[in-house]
Amino acid sequence: MPQQPVIVALDFADPRDARALVERLAPGDCRLKVGKELFVRGGPELVEGFTRAGWEVFLDLKFHDIPNTVAAACRAAADLGVWMVNVHALGGPAMLAAAREAVAGLARPPLLTAVTVLTSHDDATLRQIGVAGSTAEAVARLADLAHAAGLDGVVCSAREAGLLKEHYGDAFRRVTPGIRPAGSARDDQQRVLTPRAALAAGASDLVIGRPVTRAVDPVAALAAVNSEIQVTGDGAIDQ
Repeated sequence: MPQQPVIVALDFADPRDARALVERLAPGDCRLKVGKELFVRGGPELVEGFTRAGWEVFLDLKFHDIPNTVAAACRAAADLGVWMVNVHALGGPAMLAAAREAVAGLARPPLLTAVTVLTSHDDATLRQIGVAGSTAEAVARLADLAHAAGLDGVVCSAREAGLLKEHYGDAFRRVTPGIRPAGSARDDQQRVLTPRAALAAGASDLVIGRPVTRAVDPVAALAAVNSEIQVTGDGAIDQ
């Protein structure tokens, strides 16, 4: 069975709660995402514990700094054995190139992706922070930077994933937060789609947090998502 495209976002304040959930899940059913709060509270040891147990971990720290600092942070992330790490495309071409170079020569380099526009943003908030053009135009510009620097993909809304897939091909990953199963609350996300709709729209990886982690039965909630998207033996969605 192929690896399911779901990445469960472990958005917990207490590392013990994260571990308790992970113990109930299986690596063949999803990957894990460790973000800022959990990493700050649980530290590198938490991430290493997951990777040693066979989990593929997306370390979602969105590095954004001068090139040398970001390069060093990416190498440190690779030392933890993570599957994927990300940076902010807004850091610019030199920072993206430094991040790529930092992991390219490693024996087991993590996938390197770049955040384009956060899914909490829309056109209005982009104007407020001084970003020109529409959300889609900003995503396209930043994705161009990431692709030119040789990154493995981008973090974007599922609503932009289709155009990026068409432009760069399937090998350039489209990691999509803001995934909400039908009937779930939008929470603080603005640009959302259901799991099935997101894959059909061109997403390659689906980040799902609260609809699974805050469910009464997280295992059943994850199983329902995986059943909905029905990944087949060739990696396609069973329509």
